Amino acid sequence: MSDLFGAAAPASAGSSPGDPDPDDPSRPLADRLRPRTLDDVVGQDHLLGADGPLRKMLDAGRLASLVFWGPPGCGKTTMARLLARHVDLQFEPLSAVFSGVADLRKVFQGARERRTREGRGTLLFVDEIHRFNRAQQDGFLPYVEDGTVVLVGATTENPSFELNAALLSRMRVFVLNRLDDAGLEVLLSRAEAAAGLPLPLTDAARAALRGMADGDGRYLLTLAEALFAIRAAEGEAMAPLDPEGLTRVAQRRAPVYDKDREEHYNLISALHKSLRGSDTDAALYWLARMLAGGEDPAYILRRLTRFAVEDIGLADPGALTQAIAAWETYDRLGSPEGDLAINQLVVYLGTAPKSNANYVAFKTAAKAARKTGSLMPPKHILNAPTKMMKELGYGAGYAYDHDAEDGFSGQDYFPEEMGRTRFYDPPDRGFEREIRKRLDYWDRLRAKRGPDKA
Repeated sequence: MSDLFGAAAPASAGSSPGDPDPDDPSRPLADRLRPRTLDDVVGQDHLLGADGPLRKMLDAGRLASLVFWGPPGCGKTTMARLLARHVDLQFEPLSAVFSGVADLRKVFQGARERRTREGRGTLLFVDEIHRFNRAQQDGFLPYVEDGTVVLVGATTENPSFELNAALLSRMRVFVLNRLDDAGLEVLLSRAEAAAGLPLPLTDAARAALRGMADGDGRYLLTLAEALFAIRAAEGEAMAPLDPEGLTRVAQRRAPVYDKDREEHYNLISALHKSLRGSDTDAALYWLARMLAGGEDPAYILRRLTRFAVEDIGLADPGALTQAIAAWETYDRLGSPEGDLAINQLVVYLGTAPKSNANYVAFKTAAKAARKTGSLMPPKHILNAPTKMMKELGYGAGYAYDHDAEDGFSGQDYFPEEMGRTRFYDPPDRGFEREIRKRLDYWDRLRAKRGPDKA
């Protein structure tokens, strides 16, 4: 096949200078077991399979600048290194955490000289690329445009939020998946083959180990290496660990959760939409995920209170009461006792009848107010504290509803130039079924007693 610059390159070209020695026993197991070809990569078949977009790009001999977006331990760095090898590009890694403008200039200068001197291109891999500021990201543009480097960025954050639009428009975004259970088991089997002995785990503990990894292959292999060390220290007589024994040895990993970044918004969205869909069990799961990740309970309670008025409203007036009560309970008890109040609120909201009629009414009325904001109220509902205002007709003809039959006068309270408009249209469910009956009843009375019927 041909690389980006037209030179022929075998499917698994030799390592770039500076590639780590895969057989160095002093390196961590996760590093030693890095795939040596793209075919060895686990869990990313949607990109590297026969019909995957990245595979098609390579088969066509064109490697564009890319962004790898995915969770920790899914293979972003490994894939970038293998891409460089696959198309015979010099691999130049940088971390946005530790690098600055001087480091970038050095790489760009070296890439230009290499291209002129050797006719060989450069793949610049930038880990945590989202940590470069906007000005630094703009600095990539001319070197990406003229082909000085093929830029491959890796990020755990949503590129559309974190990368400049100008830079993002020159790159293709590929989403890498967290490793599933089958992919994690492949890594464990490779680790056992490399170590020459099985992990000291029961089948149940082996499954628990994969669960602890939470889709992170690097973390899984780090745990496996610790278990191999324990087995080496205790000898062949060591009994396999059960799940409880594994937990004592390895501890439990804190969930991957950024309280101020995309995962924060993803999970609150999942909680909100599960409640809206009356899937109470799913809502409880997302609540547990957020609490386990260290989310601020006050933020969750604020969103649940908003849900009570936005998605339930008067279909169940008790929803708002329950939300405020849960919030006050949590404020008094704190965690972990107060967590149960949040859980109870989620159950109540999930099982309550749903209605957004109140929410729609507010938006519709607000739109009408913006459009007709200068219209005066009708004179009959204006107060007339002065003689002049009475002479101008303020308050004239006002009917005191409590004096009317059924406590309803049927008068119109909209601006005269506007006419009546239905903003609140309750559905025929929950408590709003009763409200609709009242509104229909008043509509009938209004038709009988309105000004045009006088």
